[in-house]
Amino acid sequence: MSALYFKKLLDLLKIEREEDQRNYQQQTESSSAAERRAAGLTWYPIAIRGTEMSRGDYITVEIERTSHQDIPHQLRFGASCALFSNHDAKEDRINGTVTHAVGNIVKISFRTEELPDWSRNGKLGIDLLFDDNSYDEMQKALKEAESSFESASGKGSNVRLIKVLTGEETPAFKEAFPGFNITLLNPSQQAAINKILSAGDLAIVHGPPGTGKTTTLVQAIKALYQRDKKQILVVAPSNTAVDLLSEKLAGEGMNVLRVGNPARVSESLMSLTLDSKMAGHSRMKDAKKLKKQAAEYRNMAHKYKRNFGRAEQEQRKALFNEAYKIMREVDHTEKFIADDLIAKAHVITATLVGANHYTVRNLKYDTLVIDEAGQALEPACWIPVMKAQKVILAGDHFQLSPTIKSDEAARQGLGTTLLEKCAALHPEAVALLEEQYRMHERIMEYSSGVFYNNRLKAHPSVAGQLLFPEDVPLSFVDTAGCGFNETQEGTSTTNPEEATFLCKHLTQLTEALKLRYTEDEFPSIAVVSPYKQQIAVLRETFLNSPELQSFAGKISVNTIDSFQGQERDIVYISMTRSNPEGTIGFLSDIRRMNVAMTRARKKLVVIGDSATLSRLPFYSDFIRYAENCDAYQSAWEYV
Repeated sequence: MSALYFKKLLDLLKIEREEDQRNYQQQTESSSAAERRAAGLTWYPIAIRGTEMSRGDYITVEIERTSHQDIPHQLRFGASCALFSNHDAKEDRINGTVTHAVGNIVKISFRTEELPDWSRNGKLGIDLLFDDNSYDEMQKALKEAESSFESASGKGSNVRLIKVLTGEETPAFKEAFPGFNITLLNPSQQAAINKILSAGDLAIVHGPPGTGKTTTLVQAIKALYQRDKKQILVVAPSNTAVDLLSEKLAGEGMNVLRVGNPARVSESLMSLTLDSKMAGHSRMKDAKKLKKQAAEYRNMAHKYKRNFGRAEQEQRKALFNEAYKIMREVDHTEKFIADDLIAKAHVITATLVGANHYTVRNLKYDTLVIDEAGQALEPACWIPVMKAQKVILAGDHFQLSPTIKSDEAARQGLGTTLLEKCAALHPEAVALLEEQYRMHERIMEYSSGVFYNNRLKAHPSVAGQLLFPEDVPLSFVDTAGCGFNETQEGTSTTNPEEATFLCKHLTQLTEALKLRYTEDEFPSIAVVSPYKQQIAVLRETFLNSPELQSFAGKISVNTIDSFQGQERDIVYISMTRSNPEGTIGFLSDIRRMNVAMTRARKKLVVIGDSATLSRLPFYSDFIRYAENCDAYQSAWEYV
């Protein structure tokens, strides 16, 4: 069974890789540097700010983006990229790997003793290359899991864990386990920690919106380390999620080593990275002296020009050899320092793929924690799983699933996560966090009924919270019959009249709030839609509204997907779809709507056409729920 399980995953990964590769080629093959730059795939022009000798026969080059600095980009730690000259000739490119990316500065490691001559002339740029590395790592992990299962032998083999995760065996728990009592936790959070501590191979923390999943995980990791004194690997699919856990664990006094490059630039996060810890190590002074010496030899070698005789050539070669001989000594010193720091860490934190970073590639762990597992592609999860004996999965499989580029791979099951599979296979391993600290109970109740078997309850501190005493926490504003018809914009959908109406509705609310709140205390507002093009329409409508512009700092307008994990006092949802056929497109992904509806603390306003939306039971039931709560209004009341 498990052999077939991994064969299917490998086949699906191949389909996904090929589709991703096709998309990348379409974006890059016939596009100019300016077009690639607009797509976030290129920095151009750039300036080289410095170079330094690195491990082995590599050099590290610091590069700054000198213009178009406001364009979002995809250059991240570990990404493959190419330095190129302005005429894009094939011979004028050199490939490397991003080792550091903060703001408009990146460091790239190249396998060469010096940059080519063309890098000193003309305009230069950096192209992001297709991410073969991540796919290679996922494929390798799946093949290793398949092989481990088939051999089912060898000391330290985690074949039992593989069998549990693939449904061939059931997870084991210690029956009489003495519980850790942590006073700051509620009963369901405490039960989740006891489940984790008693688990022999698998525990699942199901954390619906606002239920304190991160707090629970941090306390569980701390309790595990206090009990076992064994290093723990903590991973997540995104750098942002890894950063949050790293900071919280460090705040609890744990020795955290953050592998990779934090998404946020903060002193507290940077101090957790291996580079920062190495810089403060007592042996680093020796390495710095040697590096300086090697750089001097290299600079002397560079003084020889291209047209030189045999003697000069020999001398130049001797200088480079001496530089690299010293750098090998530096490598040994730095490896000793790195190994020392890694061994002393209580917790290693990384992304799923980052768990195989060369500095920690060969480490094995008793316990692995995968946070945001509901957004993690299953093949990527097997990279850290193959390093562990026990796995803690944490997340919510009723919120957004991973982004899959291939429709075919998604149809065949690649979008079904390891968390979702294991929660279905092993309900006895699941601990549901039942008390939420975000939403008014009226906002929470519909989601709780549909997704969480009515098990969620609102903590007293938020259950009745309102913007002001006579306000209502929930509104469904029905645009049926108003003629707010959708229009197709390429592959996306817009509804300009709905956007205008939403703007007017929000303007009335902000005018009422202005009388009750100071500028500093003014509530935070999110305006979301499932459709990117509708977001563009909403932003333009807002720009043309002087009344709303005065609150611009308090209003965020973006897609639903971008708000997962966030919350605001007020959330408006522009449903966008309105057509006679009742076509709702990917509004039928009700998990996306669960995310949208659960971002709001004190007020949720859903604006949509009931005639179109009611074709799906989820929305017809929601409209009925709004009516029962006296939260239904017709847009005609405002027109």
